[in-house]
Amino acid sequence: MRSRQKVIDAALELVDEGGFAAASIAAVASRAGVSRQTIYSIFGSREDMVSQAIISVTMAATEEMRSGVDTAEGPTEYLVEFIVAGRAVLYRHPVLATLLRGESLNPLFDSGMLDRARPVAREMLSPMADRFPQLAPRIDDIVEMAVLLGLSVILFDDPTGRSDEDLRTFLTRWLGPSLG
Repeated sequence: MRSRQKVIDAALELVDEGGFAAASIAAVASRAGVSRQTIYSIFGSREDMVSQAIISVTMAATEEMRSGVDTAEGPTEYLVEFIVAGRAVLYRHPVLATLLRGESLNPLFDSGMLDRARPVAREMLSPMADRFPQLAPRIDDIVEMAVLLGLSVILFDDPTGRSDEDLRTFLTRWLGPSLG
């Protein structure tokens, strides 16, 4: 197994076991069986290492999120279903659920998070632009809206307080005019 993947796997295990603070460079290096210098040479910083680990899990979960959009008849329904599925996946996945905790070193709350989230969201939503080509000229705006709205939903909405159907209704009411 390549060092990069060993480091990502180790970081994810440590986050799962003890939260983001548990995924220090030293702890990840020890768990992965690599040197701290190897981690710095691959990722540059602890923040990038943890973010890349979370991105890897997020991209793997994307397939589950996309399964809910297969039957979407329009762009609004597509994006709404994607956000609803994303909330469900996040709450169910043990490592992704750690993003919901306001603990120190949580990558959702560091200054470069939005810059890292945009390309991930663009990749996640690329099938939407392929399926609805009329959106291609506005895809960057749609990605920006999806990132900000998705973050708001996962941070401030709770599936025990608002059902998936209620969330769909709310999102459709607000996204419909934007997406046409």
